[in-house]
Amino acid sequence: MATASETTLVTPRNESGTKWWTRFLDPSERTLALLLLLPAALLLALIIVYPVCRLVWTSFQNLSLTSGAPAAFAGLENYALMLDDPVFWETTWNTVLITLITVPGALLVGLALALMANLPFKRKWPVRLSLLIPWALPLSFAGLIFAWFFHSEYGVVNDVLGRLGFEGVIWFNSARWAFAAICLTIIWKTSSFMALIILAGLQTIPRSLYEAAEVDGAGRLRQFFEITLPLLKASIVVALIFRTITALQTFDIPFTMTRGGPGTSTATLAMYIHQNTVDFLDLGYGSALAVVMFALSMGVTAVYLRMIRAKG
Repeated sequence: MATASETTLVTPRNESGTKWWTRFLDPSERTLALLLLLPAALLLALIIVYPVCRLVWTSFQNLSLTSGAPAAFAGLENYALMLDDPVFWETTWNTVLITLITVPGALLVGLALALMANLPFKRKWPVRLSLLIPWALPLSFAGLIFAWFFHSEYGVVNDVLGRLGFEGVIWFNSARWAFAAICLTIIWKTSSFMALIILAGLQTIPRSLYEAAEVDGAGRLRQFFEITLPLLKASIVVALIFRTITALQTFDIPFTMTRGGPGTSTATLAMYIHQNTVDFLDLGYGSALAVVMFALSMGVTAVYLRMIRAKG
């Protein structure tokens, strides 16, 4: 009896003594998931959460490096100034207009390029390499190339127009033509990115679906609208999310092609942020502008994610 009682007393003590070590050496699935995600969460907090919080805090301050005065809390003064700033409204409208023009344009061109690259060529690598080249070019380099293409005196575009019997255009002296040149350049540069994502989606569509549709008598056009497009929705939404966010942050191509001119007719919100923070060293107002652009990007992303959830 005594031995039995001692045994019952010793066993719980040993279990309690090894309980913490047992959990550490053999964690549950939930604990293991948290431990594996912890480094990534800390890294995201370091490179995303802290800079965003710092940006928001700076937007509530009067902080101009040219004045030499220390930072002072200003509340919503920078945002109130923004509402009365005509350049802010013009650059914001230019940014939205570039997004509304170039995102659908790049999607249509990218979809056509992806369908061409997915055709049963004997040698597919030249076609797919042609998709990679525009995407791999730096944005500023693409802007410089097309600035030369649209040059009024020795540009390729005016030369082609002249050979076809049309009068050349002074592209960068007119706000409308300069804006059109920028949009065409952005569409050329970004359509290859859209094509690569859509091409990856096309590769996942089973060939058996098209064979079954051909047996049922469905033509190419009907196959495209009833098989290809519905199964590409996820890839298209992903491409639209990335393209729309980068379109709202457009800077390099307008900056290298027109510097925002004539006047501020082709300047974007990102260019105005650069001007205030880098040229004028007004970090408070520049941060407020950056907060607005960040809010626009997050709002568009939320709309797309809601669309994905609704379809799911």
